[in-house]
Amino acid sequence: MTLIYMIRHGEASAGWDTHPDPGLSDLGREQAVQARDNLLALRSDPMPIVTSPLKRCVETTVPLAERWGVAPIIEPRIIEVPSPLADLKARTIWLRGMMQGRWSNVEIPTDATPGFAQTLINWRQGVLEAMLAVQQDSVMFGHFIVINAAAGLATGSDNVVLFKPDNASITIFETDGKRLKLVEQGGEAETKVN
Repeated sequence: MTLIYMIRHGEASAGWDTHPDPGLSDLGREQAVQARDNLLALRSDPMPIVTSPLKRCVETTVPLAERWGVAPIIEPRIIEVPSPLADLKARTIWLRGMMQGRWSNVEIPTDATPGFAQTLINWRQGVLEAMLAVQQDSVMFGHFIVINAAAGLATGSDNVVLFKPDNASITIFETDGKRLKLVEQGGEAETKVN
């Protein structure tokens, strides 16, 4: 079985309602160092590092990638959940509502991009496929909803949010290439999506 250590990015310098792709805040950079140290306490041997292409994830990889001398691999399938709306404030309102529900009945705004319901289904399937494709123990840097989508797929839950992974927390999954299993839920905190 292959282990995947999924780390949520550090605190972003801006939220979904103000910036489409913010980097890390000062606290986020500190959290990236803490994530590295927490991971090294679990596994000191270098492993592949896989990351969402968004800046907050890529920047969170830096302390670990530098320590191990490993170049992160960008994996577009673990990017944050797509939004049906271009307006930043409107997409935040949609996301907050979505997080209260289930994947099987996510409300799609009437002014959403055509075909968005299928885009959302494809995105969730892509998260699963990216994780099942991992063939050796690896570290993945992802997002709040990505981690929840994976946890839901691993446990058979239809809830959009199963738990609130803290910034820089580590959630551990296991895969045999066919199934995904949640081994250990990462640290949880009252958090805003950023």
